[in-house]
Amino acid sequence: MNKERPVLQNLIRDNMSAIELFQNATLRPIIKMQHNLLIGSFKNYIQIRKIDFSSLTVQKKRSKIGAVYLKDINYKNRILGLIMGHFTMAEFQYYCLNSSELNKRILKIVAQRVQDSFVEDL
Repeated sequence: MNKERPVLQNLIRDNMSAIELFQNATLRPIIKMQHNLLIGSFKNYIQIRKIDFSSLTVQKKRSKIGAVYLKDINYKNRILGLIMGHFTMAEFQYYCLNSSELNKRILKIVAQRVQDSFVEDL
């Protein structure tokens, strides 16, 4: 299995803030690289929690997925760890200075990927 960060084209622009630059140059490639693990982790989460997605509408599925990434502190911390484990020391130091904002961005991006990847398949 390849654990090399993918290069994502057209995400870096001249007028970006430092947070946006970190998001697009560091977070998004790591999240893309970890996509299958993030999907598998969520499938495991709903199985352990015995959440029946088959009876929910697409909108309710999306809402439920979003709520998990907003409210379940233990699961949120697990997801953050899956991403942070791929930081270099310099990236980690930057993350520590901006952790609150970056945590929100990480969880929002991951929740969106999960919703887009298999909400209709659940």
